[in-house]
Amino acid sequence: MRRTILALLLLTPAGLWAQRQTLSLNGVWEVDESVGASDIPSAFGHKVPVPGLTNTAEPAFPGVDEFDSFEGIRKKVRMKLLPESAMIATVGVPRQNRNYFWYRTRFRAPAKKEVAMLKVNKAQFGSAVWLNGKLVGEHLGCFTAGYFDLAGAIQWQGENSLVIRIGAHPAAVPETAPTGTDNEKLKWTPGIYDAVSVWFADNPAIESVQVAPRVASSEVVIQTTVKNHGGDRSFTLRHKLAGAPEMAEKLTLKAGERRTLVRTVKLANAKLWTPETPHLYTLETSTGGDTLATRFGMREFRFDTATKRAYLNGRPYFLRGSNITLHRFFEDPQCRRLPWDEKWVRKLLAEIPKRLSWNSFRFCIGPVPDMWLDIADEAGLLIQNEFFVWEYRNQWDTEEMARQYGEWMRDNWNHPSVAIWDASNETRSETLMQIIERVRGLDLSNRPWENGYNIPAGPDDPVEDHPYLFSRLGRGFEIPELERMTGAKTTNSPHPTGHAVIINEYGWLWLNRDGTPTELTKDVYARLVGENATPERRFETYAYYLAGKTEFWRAHRNAAGVLHFVYLTVSYPGGYTADHFTDVESLRLEPNFEDYMTQAFRPLGVYLNFWQPKLPGRGERSFAVMMVNDESSLARGRLSLALAGQGGKELAKSETPFLIPALGQQTYQLTLRIPEGAGDYQLNSTVS
Repeated sequence: MRRTILALLLLTPAGLWAQRQTLSLNGVWEVDESVGASDIPSAFGHKVPVPGLTNTAEPAFPGVDEFDSFEGIRKKVRMKLLPESAMIATVGVPRQNRNYFWYRTRFRAPAKKEVAMLKVNKAQFGSAVWLNGKLVGEHLGCFTAGYFDLAGAIQWQGENSLVIRIGAHPAAVPETAPTGTDNEKLKWTPGIYDAVSVWFADNPAIESVQVAPRVASSEVVIQTTVKNHGGDRSFTLRHKLAGAPEMAEKLTLKAGERRTLVRTVKLANAKLWTPETPHLYTLETSTGGDTLATRFGMREFRFDTATKRAYLNGRPYFLRGSNITLHRFFEDPQCRRLPWDEKWVRKLLAEIPKRLSWNSFRFCIGPVPDMWLDIADEAGLLIQNEFFVWEYRNQWDTEEMARQYGEWMRDNWNHPSVAIWDASNETRSETLMQIIERVRGLDLSNRPWENGYNIPAGPDDPVEDHPYLFSRLGRGFEIPELERMTGAKTTNSPHPTGHAVIINEYGWLWLNRDGTPTELTKDVYARLVGENATPERRFETYAYYLAGKTEFWRAHRNAAGVLHFVYLTVSYPGGYTADHFTDVESLRLEPNFEDYMTQAFRPLGVYLNFWQPKLPGRGERSFAVMMVNDESSLARGRLSLALAGQGGKELAKSETPFLIPALGQQTYQLTLRIPEGAGDYQLNSTVS
């Protein structure tokens, strides 16, 4: 029995200009497999959701995501988890008897138009498209949108059979093209993991619109690329934006001509986009034959080397937040359909981060579906958007890399949430530096670039720091040393710099969701609580130290952003890191983490600079309490420091008024009389 998607035909945008018709192809597709690249299956015996992953197909494919990457094997050898004989010298080794998956669906086309374009937002690993048995194009990108011209093969006002072939593993893609590098991924899951649609229009077609805000002058720069797929054509290009005068320009394109135009329009009384007030605008563009609606925010974001700060709309702004490694979560047994469940994603990105006072995320080593960035725009999150590179050995073709970085920017540059382009994670590569220089000018908003462990590519670009102090616990680092440290950049980011620093990884205390240590933290917990500690003891220890280090990095004001690692990732035996959910389907956070970290990330931060495991009894002791104010207004009140004994009984207390200027920091010394008698005590610092 044949199954056909019930596709939704939309007119976009609404109104008199509504000439583009968009057909969503999201839904349940047929899928099957092959070894050869041209072996289109004669029958499709499985069903799979699009967008989604092939490991959710029914009936299931065996070993669908079994693949040993070069980087993963090398890390295991380095950690002595595998012998050196396991090393390989290629992109990796598939552990499955297939190279390709073939997806099939059917759709009905409307009355004839001059343009029919298929958009596959993201598919891995690579994609090739057949329509009605005719090959219409291929796209090597695993993290960028592929566009395919269907006009030469489409059946107008009839049913069309669409087949998309993707690689079953990274080795199915030519070695010249990037498929992602991640030393800690254990599985590599294929799938059409973002939306698929086909749109119909007449000439000239709008290929892209980029909107770049100019906050100081209350203007927007509009870059429009149009292409004429037919004969010579005269037309009027129009832009319509609430609060701005309508723009109209008469143009002529020759047959097959593509042209890019840049214009500037004044936007009266512009409302700025910020995490606190994420106001969004929609620009409508028309050629008379095609239309496109582009959503954007009036937002500018940059770093400044002189002050080592981030600036949002011209004012200093401190980043607080975490990381999401979605492509690792794809491996998680609980992942299934969750990343495409809008309600689940909104809770993940919009609801929980607000409770934790987070305003920022790094989408780490791998992109997210477009829906995630749409939600981030609406929720008010500043995203450090990272390309899927961790260690670059010049293994890919430089031209192909530059082309895909440019596509990645094109796909994302209208999102106000995308604040930082991140070319790589923990990587040193002169080639990546050269690629940044080549593509940087494509972004008319001139966002900053962060590039792993390279020297900054631009004069005001930031650098990342990963101060994993606890990885050296007992081997050159002891916890009380934190009292004497200043929070300055560590050797984890190996080059000297005076640029702004983002601490976007720290901790080294990961626990699996069942409370067991990960492969990287077994020795840490053996030292901290002993090998036989209960899961609850480990969870409480984890939350306590993570919150303390969060307060430490924030209090010293040596970082423009503090983003902990990691909010969402994979969790299973043999994994290297893990997240903080006891139930990832319901997004229930581990209670100790939520309790401690809700306090640690408050905009008005309090840090008690005391890490001693023991304190001599009797006499007075002075304690340094450091406070930070991330708000743009003055903070004042009373600061208290109390010593509690058994049962929470208060034994000593000291108070002082505090006054912290906007975006400022201040340290206070409070003195307590320490009682006699051995026992367990607790120091509590609070503000009112």
